[in-house]
Amino acid sequence: MILIGVGANLPAKGYRTPLETCSAALARIAGECRLRRASSWYESAPVPVSRQPNYVNAVIEIETHVAPPALLGMLHGWEAEFGRVRRRRNAARTLDLDLLDYHGLVQEPAAGPILPHPRMHDRAFVIVPLAEIHPDWRHPVTGRTAASLRGGLDDAQQIRAIAGP
Repeated sequence: MILIGVGANLPAKGYRTPLETCSAALARIAGECRLRRASSWYESAPVPVSRQPNYVNAVIEIETHVAPPALLGMLHGWEAEFGRVRRRRNAARTLDLDLLDYHGLVQEPAAGPILPHPRMHDRAFVIVPLAEIHPDWRHPVTGRTAASLRGGLDDAQQIRAIAGP
């Protein structure tokens, strides 16, 4: 199972809202990979807390034979197509595509992208949509299910469903 986090809090050029941007990004991804599942869209407060606009987030499951380093390169390329410029960490963005899990692979940076995503288990904007589509998914390091991780989230993280898949 390959899981990707999708998010934005600024609209890309040519789109009115971050939700429109993210929906267009899903169509772009589906043009290159098999889109197996997509969660509902959620609105979430920025993490860490800031004065940025709220984010739109979802988690998708894709199917591809592209290896993790090349897949991460594709994700970054699609972000750039939608106007993402990486200037500083945690900045507002037109599109954020995170490789969350790649078939349960556990990998450190020397071998390619860090897998699973190192902060995914603490973030409601990842775990809530993931638990929606795969409640029995197990974190490759902790062994905890998405449903269990969801139950352990900090209540201070604000998230709400805004649209269906």
